[in-house]
Amino acid sequence: MTEFRVCPLAELAEGKPHGTEVDGTPVVLVRLGERVHALRDVCSHAEVTLSDGGEVSDGAIECWLHGAGFDLCTGEPLTPPASEPIDVYAVSVREGEVYVDPATPTNR
Repeated sequence: MTEFRVCPLAELAEGKPHGTEVDGTPVVLVRLGERVHALRDVCSHAEVTLSDGGEVSDGAIECWLHGAGFDLCTGEPLTPPASEPIDVYAVSVREGEVYVDPATPTNR
């Protein structure tokens, strides 16, 4: 497991997608309370970045282009037109810093 420091936890706004790149992988971070979710920042339906205007509600992120929704914990598609899941990555928060391991998706 190779973790990369991404950003301070305080930099992540509650419930707002935050796009970044971790070791060459596009990642969207979503903070809900003290928990942070990390998913591949690419909609499996339209190949657009989820962090560019995606909405977060009820434990899901919705693609801004066609409204495809994905579960933040599993990456599973919740609403059409998406039918394929997106990768979910391991996240840890230590001493106020967010770390992500993009090498091995946790949902594959």
